[in-house]
Amino acid sequence: MLDVFFTFDIEIWCDGWKDIDAKFVPAFQRYVYGSTPKGNVGLPYKLALLEDHGLTGVFFVETLFSERFGLAPLAEIIHLIQAYHQEIQLHIHTEWVDEAIVPLLQHVTGKRQFLHNFSLTEQSTLIEIGAALIKKAGGGEVNAFRAGNFGFNRDTLRALAANKINIDSSYNATRFGLASGINPGNPLVDIVEYHGVYEYPMTVFHDGFELRHAQVKACSHKEMEGLLWQALATERDAFVILSHNFELLNVRMNRPDEIAVSRFRKLCLFLAKNQDCFRVRGFKDLTPSEATSYMLPLTSPVWKTSCRMVEQVLRRGYR
Repeated sequence: MLDVFFTFDIEIWCDGWKDIDAKFVPAFQRYVYGSTPKGNVGLPYKLALLEDHGLTGVFFVETLFSERFGLAPLAEIIHLIQAYHQEIQLHIHTEWVDEAIVPLLQHVTGKRQFLHNFSLTEQSTLIEIGAALIKKAGGGEVNAFRAGNFGFNRDTLRALAANKINIDSSYNATRFGLASGINPGNPLVDIVEYHGVYEYPMTVFHDGFELRHAQVKACSHKEMEGLLWQALATERDAFVILSHNFELLNVRMNRPDEIAVSRFRKLCLFLAKNQDCFRVRGFKDLTPSEATSYMLPLTSPVWKTSCRMVEQVLRRGYR
């Protein structure tokens, strides 16, 4: 049995930083609800599909935007996820720090895009603020975290430990994982413990050309299915999949991306049909343990990569 963590980063953006107060309300509707003339494919759509297939999702909810726009929009997201009995965890994007009405950190001005751009003390403060916002919005306590843009480092794990959050899922070998100071010299591909925090890295694979992470919008269904079977056969401890609230929309965010929608639906069906092999679960009530052995990244054959590239060309029609 392989533990599968179907994770969702829940974020709101205003397409730039000018006039964000005027842009926020339509941006919220677009990013959260995925409203388009051809149907809604945002957060409620994904929540309903998970429920229909009896699957658990882990929703890493970005909270710092509410320091600019108030607690009500965050509470709306929290209550929406709770209505489908899904798991809520913490996600923060530090691009919001300098947009807060009341300064979150003294002497910090301007954009710092990644959490690793902040000191240990500053990281600890931001994580504390983020977790408190989840609680104030009705989401309860969290025990897992993901840094925005995967921009974390070893200080992040120390900061999480100081805030009594014992699980992190910020390591991504295709982004900043190799520079994070964790498992130096080798990509981390399974669970490891640092400073009392258990790191559940993004699942990555080599597609014959480059290293990629297991994301719904970035992988074909055949790739994802093959990787899951391979992870099971090689006795991995965990398989971490990434998605976002808005990624079933096209680039212009004005219509569904039908190929991405199809991938998502097929993945839900596959996991539901194979629950005797794949335990789709959350981090709450989990007793983590370090992986028993070091493993290399998963691999996917070049022919599947080629098929995905054809799909990506076809997806341009949804732009």
